Parts: sequence; structure tokens; C-alpha cells
Amino acid sequence: MFSKSRINEPGPKQAAEADKSKTTDTSVSKSTMDTTSPSKSKAQASVLSSDLTIVGNLQTTGDIMVEGTVEGDIRAHLLTVGESATVRGEIVADDVVVNGRVVGRLRGLKVRLTATARVEGDIIHKTIAIESGAHFEGSVQRQEDPISNGAPRAALAAPTKDAPVV
Repeated sequence: MFSKSRINEPGPKQAAEADKSKTTDTSVSKSTMDTTSPSKSKAQASVLSSDLTIVGNLQTTGDIMVEGTVEGDIRAHLLTVGESATVRGEIVADDVVVNGRVVGRLRGLKVRLTATARVEGDIIHKTIAIESGAHFEGSVQRQEDPISNGAPRAALAAPTKDAPVV
């Protein structure tokens, strides 16, 4: 009843090109599919807003942007202390950028005090940059690995009665 018309069918030369483009398209889509595996996107920094006050310690493997007040120790990958922020406690991070106020010890591989920084405490670093206008009161010590070389505060306490004295 119905017959297939040859008008829409490609000729011998066109058929070869169509097959070639199908093969190319298939290989491209396969390689595209292989390389589009789920990628790890970097997480956004956690932001502590200017109306927030935290009493306690913070610890993360990510980034923190402090705009408020933190009364406690902070451990992070990248810590940014905003201009309106105040941190009272020890800071331990790979990268530290201080725009605001820090009262306490600061330990980091890369430490940067901007012109608006106010730091009262010791800084232990691998590399440091202090911009003109920054206020700093304390000591500065360079260490090759300032993060792992630091003894925790509890370890600095006097030995207990149970500990053998040599």
C-alpha cells in the first residue's frame, strides 16, 4: 500500500558523509560524557555577619569570613576578619587576612594584616605581610610549619602530680 520514496534518501556520496558525521558525533558525545563526571566545586565561605556574637570555638576545613564578634578559638583553611569584626582567642589557619581586630595568638602559613588591622598578640607564621597603617602589638616569629609546630594551650600547663618528673 505504501511505498518508500527515494527522494528523501541520501545518495551514495551523501550516505557516506552522513555515516561519518554520525560516527564523529557519537565519539564526541561519548568523550564529553566521560569528562563530565561530577566535579568538586569549592564551597562558599561561611559568613558570620556583623550582628552575630559567638562565644565558643569554631573549627572547619573550609573558609570563614567573620564580620561580627567571636570569643573563642578559630581553626579554618582561610580566615578573613572583616573591618567591623573582633576575634578574642587563638586563630589557626592556612591563610589569615585581618582587616579588623584580633586579641590573641595568630598562627598561619600566610598572614596578612591590612591597613585597618588591629592585632594584640603574638603572630607565628611562614610568610607575613603587614600593610602601612596596621596596628600590631606583640611578637612575630617565623616557623616553617607554624600550624603543626604549635603546642596546644593545655600542653603548656604545668605537669600534673601523676606525670613522672625526670
